Amino acid sequence: MFIIRWILGRIILLLNVVFAPKKRHRPVAEQQKIDAQTQSLILYQYPACPFCVKVRRAMRRQGLNIQTLDAKTSPHKDELTTQGGKQQVPCLRIEQGDKVQWLYESKDIISYLDQRFA
Repeated sequence: MFIIRWILGRIILLLNVVFAPKKRHRPVAEQQKIDAQTQSLILYQYPACPFCVKVRRAMRRQGLNIQTLDAKTSPHKDELTTQGGKQQVPCLRIEQGDKVQWLYESKDIISYLDQRFA
């Protein structure tokens, strides 16, 4: 089962590279403003997870520079579990002042990004 999952994961990554969406281009000042807003966002993800790829593709289409962390590695996995409440990816950590919100489900994350950065 591991080998099948590994092969499928590599196929997903290959197709993502071959059919990568075009990155949205904005004026420099507008992009800098968007980049400043995305500093408070972190995406916890697995590289070959199809739902994570879906979110990363949406981020690329919108030209968003959001930090991504691999949730399989120990410190990030522990943060996701203890602070977010569950180990589920993709998960978007949204920091607004002293509040932290954890947003799960790829459709919800994409919808949030579309509303905030459209």
